Amino acid sequence: MIIEIGHFAVLLALAVALVQMVLPLWGARTGDARLMQVAEPAALAQLGLLAVAFAALTHAYVTSDFSVENVWANSHSLKPMLYKVSGVWGNHEGSMLLWVLILAVFGAAVALFGGNLPETLRATVLSVQAGIAVAFLLFVAFASNPFTRILLQPEGRGLNPILQDPALSFHPPFLYAGYVGLSMAFSFAIAALIEGRTDAAWARWVRPWTLAAWICLTIGIAMGSWWAYYELGWGGWWFWDPVENASFMPWLAATALLHSALVMEKREALKVWTVLLAILAFSLSLMGTFLVRSGVLTSVHAFAVDPQRGIFILTIMVVFIGGALTLFASRAPILKQGGLFAPLSREGSLVLNNILLTTATATVLVGTLYPLALESVTGSRISVGPPYFNMTFAPLMVPLLLALPFGPSLAWKRGDLTAALQRLLLAVALSLIVVVGTFTLYVRGPWLAPFGIGLGLWVIAGTVSDLAFRVKLGRAPLPEVGRRLVNLPRAAWGGTLAHAGVGIMVIGIVATTAWQEEKILTVRFGERVAFAGFDMTLRGVAPHQGPNWSERIGLISVSHGGNVIAELSPSKRIYDAPQQATTEAAIHAAWLGDLYVVLGDETADGAWVVRLYFNPLVRLIWLGALVMGLGGLFSLSDRRLRVGAPRRARTAPNPVPAE
Repeated sequence: MIIEIGHFAVLLALAVALVQMVLPLWGARTGDARLMQVAEPAALAQLGLLAVAFAALTHAYVTSDFSVENVWANSHSLKPMLYKVSGVWGNHEGSMLLWVLILAVFGAAVALFGGNLPETLRATVLSVQAGIAVAFLLFVAFASNPFTRILLQPEGRGLNPILQDPALSFHPPFLYAGYVGLSMAFSFAIAALIEGRTDAAWARWVRPWTLAAWICLTIGIAMGSWWAYYELGWGGWWFWDPVENASFMPWLAATALLHSALVMEKREALKVWTVLLAILAFSLSLMGTFLVRSGVLTSVHAFAVDPQRGIFILTIMVVFIGGALTLFASRAPILKQGGLFAPLSREGSLVLNNILLTTATATVLVGTLYPLALESVTGSRISVGPPYFNMTFAPLMVPLLLALPFGPSLAWKRGDLTAALQRLLLAVALSLIVVVGTFTLYVRGPWLAPFGIGLGLWVIAGTVSDLAFRVKLGRAPLPEVGRRLVNLPRAAWGGTLAHAGVGIMVIGIVATTAWQEEKILTVRFGERVAFAGFDMTLRGVAPHQGPNWSERIGLISVSHGGNVIAELSPSKRIYDAPQQATTEAAIHAAWLGDLYVVLGDETADGAWVVRLYFNPLVRLIWLGALVMGLGGLFSLSDRRLRVGAPRRARTAPNPVPAE
């Protein structure tokens, strides 16, 4: 009965979304306030209904109701409770239900907290958002129904073992919140084009929703990278997998959108950039959804499903992306640019930021789609891997990182490069010292790596230098400096943290890429092996039984300088349902570098194959992502970015522009 209620709730949510799509938009066009007011209760009702549907499917997983095909195909009664719950979105149908639930959450958030929006704009935004919901609810209800019944089965087939991991339990919700959250920027862009209104106030309204999605996408991508690092047993953190790229491209576009919206808010400039990026960011999210679910890709991250479902999603893409770009082209004349500015200014630096980020996005897009296009046209299969992306993406990031500290140091409209450089002299000096010091430590190369480390420190030190200048550090008494620090807007702290996070991540990426050590060898019990300054001894291999798997665990002692510093336990694991083997790496984590050990197979003479990696400073990659996300949260909490306002502000004909 609960499953039937869930299915009915999805169909009812579809009907509500249809009403929300049509009536408020018609009211906005005719000036009928009563029709426009339908948007708020409809958005809340849609959220409530989809929450009921999601709860019904979750209940089926928790109780192991194997009369539901989705539960039977993706769960097992012996699975730990965490993975029973995460199994709800660990498959195509369930993840699409989560997708539309998050879509409804963002729509309801605008309904509840969008009180500062003009009535017509708010109604139009919610109508566009409802249009997206209609498309995907049709997909869920008629092409990807998670509530299909079958004859009751005695046991389920189980969840893919590599998805039975804590990080993979939380990674998809964050990633989907980022993907789907960009729909709000898209809805605001379409509403602005329909109404012919793109001004500083609009940019201010769209920023918090984009920032919230960007934060979720940042954390989601970082969690996926962390999972791939420790779960897949390959010793790396990013492989330029097409599905990884599918989440990275919207992140790049959203990053450019945030900076472009800032210029539009402050100077009413870059209107074309901002509106187009809002469309493209969500379009790339839709493309990622298509790549993951169409069956055109083979990846550990992808849902290999019926290609007919991919055609359904492709149709959604054509309608929304094609329709949005057509509307954008027809409304281009109204996107008049605002204040003029010199190339050497803060606006100019942000234009450079946009150019480099969008070009980088294009290179990733080409590398991701070209093999698919070539295969569909010629039947030939090629692989575009890390060498292509490293040769095209990395060079674009170098000028971006070099310019990053200059942007906040330049004035709006017309900047002074000499004055900005004077503010950054200490950052320049520190970076050069680090480059020279790194060269002396690694005289055998790689030769470009020290410059990469210096570049990361340049970003961090430049960001801190700008903060120090704002609070007059060294130019005012300490009490005044402290007062300025306390009174500094949270958005300023947020920008500082986000940019510093980029620098921290760059240092981690360069170090682990340039100086990773790897060794594969066969080891006997009691044999000592020297590697990367450590001594390791294989003490034995023991069996172990888990709740729904069995494994053989290697027992390895790690010593440094004659002292035992860690006991590592890599394992070979076999799951009961489905019958599948996985590799569980053991990691001795340290800020200077990770010792990463993978247990292989037993040889005919009783020895064991062991793979060893040393990844220097690799943890800075995820620390940098965490600092970036924290910076986003600081900015989102700034009072100037609050999305709520008194209800009387909703009908104001001329909202006050952003400061």
